[in-house]
Amino acid sequence: MLKSHIRKKIIKTREIKNKNNLQVKITFIKEILKKKKLQNKIVGSYFPVNFEADTFEIMKIFQQKGFKISLPVIGSKFDMNFYFWNLNDPLYVNKYGIPEPKSKKKVIPSILLIPMVAFDKKLNRLGYGGGYYDRFLEKYEKKDIIKIGLAIACQEIKKLPSNSFDKKMDYILTEKKLYK
Repeated sequence: MLKSHIRKKIIKTREIKNKNNLQVKITFIKEILKKKKLQNKIVGSYFPVNFEADTFEIMKIFQQKGFKISLPVIGSKFDMNFYFWNLNDPLYVNKYGIPEPKSKKKVIPSILLIPMVAFDKKLNRLGYGGGYYDRFLEKYEKKDIIKIGLAIACQEIKKLPSNSFDKKMDYILTEKKLYK
């Protein structure tokens, strides 16, 4: 099955199933944090749009544990970088309809919460097709960023087509299960 067909099908399914902004299980985040001893306590999150898995409770947990929050900003050359953001700070909407922080303080997260359209049990992720997260992860490959994909259970498919540019997740969290 082609990636474009999978995207179309799963986005429609997610919209139907996620009317209530499902949360991934917070205990899964706590389980991951217990295993990892992080020096750089910066989490790269995302502002959920289009019925994506909600990130607000997760961001609150991270802030309570002393992490700084950052959100992505899309650059003029189709690149993406992360900038500090506080949960109470205003955001502006970019040309893609995605809220971004106004901060000018670029950071490299130690943990990256990544939205996805679909995933499989082998930790493969299908995004929206722009390659922003894959290019960001390629650029900072040596930083050993923990990659956590967030989804709802209906986004799982049996086998996802992937290529050499696609970056696997370290973990995928849903409201039902932790994949690792």
